[in-house]
Amino acid sequence: MPKEVLPGLYQLKVPIPNNPLGWVLPYLIPGDDGYTLVDCGWNTPEAFDALETELRDLSLTFADIKRLLITHVHPDHYGLAGRIKEVCGAQVIIHQRERDFIRSRYKEPEQLLERMATFLNEHGVPKEEVDELKSAAMAVRGLVVPVEPDEVLWGGETLDFGGEYKFVVYWTPGHSPGHICFYEPTHRVILTGDHVLPSITPNVSYHPQQRGNPLGDYLASLQRLESLEVVKVLPAHQEDFTDLRGRLREIVQHHHERLDEMYAIIGDGCATGYHVASNVVWATGTFDTFAPFMRRAALGETLAHLEYAVQEGRLHQTRENGVICYKQASG
Repeated sequence: MPKEVLPGLYQLKVPIPNNPLGWVLPYLIPGDDGYTLVDCGWNTPEAFDALETELRDLSLTFADIKRLLITHVHPDHYGLAGRIKEVCGAQVIIHQRERDFIRSRYKEPEQLLERMATFLNEHGVPKEEVDELKSAAMAVRGLVVPVEPDEVLWGGETLDFGGEYKFVVYWTPGHSPGHICFYEPTHRVILTGDHVLPSITPNVSYHPQQRGNPLGDYLASLQRLESLEVVKVLPAHQEDFTDLRGRLREIVQHHHERLDEMYAIIGDGCATGYHVASNVVWATGTFDTFAPFMRRAALGETLAHLEYAVQEGRLHQTRENGVICYKQASG
């Protein structure tokens, strides 16, 4: 049953089958011409039926949805977007950076797969694992009905659909380059997508489509939210909570502890990203027991931390025989 988190604004609950997260939490925002849906779940019959049932519980149908706001284009947030648009013609809105991934991830991934194989070799993945890690995300393509956006956002816009709520768009890269959050200053509520979750941390990965310093981007994005007056946080997973600033501090602390763990693994030697990832103590199990997708996610998360440390001057990156290695910076 939909949960009314503010007058007329509902938190929905859509299942993510065979996934430890269990659910994604879309939000239904009232406006003058109908409703705006924030995120939608991935393309499975269970997810579509659950969404349709929850709308029916509110005496609504898909025809009442006029806009679909997507926090980022990961399958559990974007997967049903194309199907919903086919059903009701809703306007699809995402960040400009996320639009760039629709074709390469969901329509024509061949070039991305080639780049990923090179990337994995560079970071020390054993040759017998490269093929399965390279293709580890391809299974999720069936969970997405891709659709191009009707409108893109950059961050800083105010979304006014009429009615009581006006949301300011915050660009919060890190978990995904074009991730966005939505802050309503009058009611002091924020929809955080995967950027801030109540008790788990989102994967922040360095990979062929997210070079640079994704962990640095993520930590800066957390800091960007710290000054906001917030009484309720509405995330895309788990449950709503109240202490945004306290949670921001916990997440920052977690990443600094993870960095210290990785420095200890490297020690006085020079280690590949794969070596470090395979020796980290992960909360969800040991690296050697992970399925290929999880091993690749762990590698990406590790590399995000190592690249952050390079940017901060604490590690130095070298390359030998085409393989990248990280060691403690001298001095």
